[in-house]
Amino acid sequence: MTFQTIVFAILALAYFMVRWLNRTDIAKIKGLPEIPGIPIFGNLLQLGDHHAKVAGSWVKKYGPVFQVRLGNRRIVFANTFDSVKELWIKNQSALISRPTLYTFHSVVSSSQGFTIGTSPWDESCKQRRKAAATALNRPAVQSYMPIIDLESNVSIRDIANDSKGGSVDLDLRRYFHRFALNTSLTLNYGIRIDGSIDDALLREIVHVERVVSNFRSTSNNWQDYIPLLRLPLISKQNKSAGQYRARRDAYMTKLLDMLKQRIAEGTDKPCITGNILKDPEAKLNDVEIKSICLTMVSAGIDTVPGNLIMALAYLSSPHGQEIQERAYQEIMNVYPNDGEAWEKCLVEEKVPYVSAFVKETLRFWTVIPVSLPRTSIKDIKWHDVVIPAGTTFYMNAWAADYDVTHFKDPAQFIPERYLDNPDGTGTLHYAYGAGSRMCAGTHLANRALYTAFLRIFTAFKIVPGKNPREAPILDALECNAIPTSLTTEPKEFKVGFGVRNQESLNQWMKESDERTKDL
Repeated sequence: MTFQTIVFAILALAYFMVRWLNRTDIAKIKGLPEIPGIPIFGNLLQLGDHHAKVAGSWVKKYGPVFQVRLGNRRIVFANTFDSVKELWIKNQSALISRPTLYTFHSVVSSSQGFTIGTSPWDESCKQRRKAAATALNRPAVQSYMPIIDLESNVSIRDIANDSKGGSVDLDLRRYFHRFALNTSLTLNYGIRIDGSIDDALLREIVHVERVVSNFRSTSNNWQDYIPLLRLPLISKQNKSAGQYRARRDAYMTKLLDMLKQRIAEGTDKPCITGNILKDPEAKLNDVEIKSICLTMVSAGIDTVPGNLIMALAYLSSPHGQEIQERAYQEIMNVYPNDGEAWEKCLVEEKVPYVSAFVKETLRFWTVIPVSLPRTSIKDIKWHDVVIPAGTTFYMNAWAADYDVTHFKDPAQFIPERYLDNPDGTGTLHYAYGAGSRMCAGTHLANRALYTAFLRIFTAFKIVPGKNPREAPILDALECNAIPTSLTTEPKEFKVGFGVRNQESLNQWMKESDERTKDL
């Protein structure tokens, strides 16, 4: 064999290898704008660590909906409010499934199974989602308000004590991680972590769930898109994912065993999983029960803490001072009697400004900037383009919630924008996703946020911290400590808390303690 023949053979082999590695799961979609990329990687290098921001910047040139290539996956990106509404809501029956991603589905979830939100659509997913939706509908959520009463009361008490009359600035993250996690644990297992914000189990669950959440990220795991990166000699993600899977297995097994033991002893408290385990007609098997448990433990930590933490960070700003005083006056107008607001927020939402503040918080800090992906089960028509069944769709929720064609001054935090829609009808934002697979816990999250914010407004004046170097970053994307994560994990900061009336606060907290003593 001549030298030239060898060279030709090597080049031919390299060519066909690149062609093979450069293939995509779905053929190029005719008529839909495509972002130019490079072989094998597609657009991964261009999107970098900031998928939502970069994709949003492409709208001016390529339009609201375009196709990208992430390794060997072809993705349709929707980036404006109306395009998401068209695809996710008007076509929700077609856009009901989820793709499987290698890191999360094949490595992290190989033992406990998938959460409801990450499961492809099938009869099992339908049954699990139905069970979760029933447990989290409006009437059910109202029955859970004693839990919100307890957890918000504990958080505010600890903040008041730890701030020592306003002399000590605080990092809020652990207080509200506990708030969200204990709410989920009590709902699902009838168990709460009755300890400080430094409790070892609390810290372990929060840390592991945060890392596991990153394994679900659409931008954190290149091996999901480039199969070559899954090889043992190349991939470090497989080892890390396996380690965190084992750590998660440990506490998920512990929590379920604790509940089963309490049921056997007759000491369990009403809860979602307990009701399923004790129901002789329950149609869910062990794998499906584990899926519900995973969903309840992870979902609360993903969204509620980030919104609470960043909204309180904003309240320490100059504009936040104005918002606080207006909110306080609006609350006093509705509930002029001492302690009335603290109790009535558990059963009603009658302060429109606080409700508007919650909605603007959810829009402004869309804590899942690129929502969990969808897979179409039927062809979808976008204008004159037919997007074939089996295509993966990414919702750029951050870009849609900052769409200048839909929101006036979207980069400004303006609660008043929602006062014109007090009943909350229609599509307000995409913080919870949209359509057929949007978050099933929206009612619970909204009630938890409303209650927590109203009580905080009545309890405290939030002020800037004493050290300017510890001030929060308020930009919705720049505030994220891990840009490639699925959800926003706020960077460390500190703010100050001054109690409005210590005597009244002590009385309100005492009354909450009495109401929730059996939890």
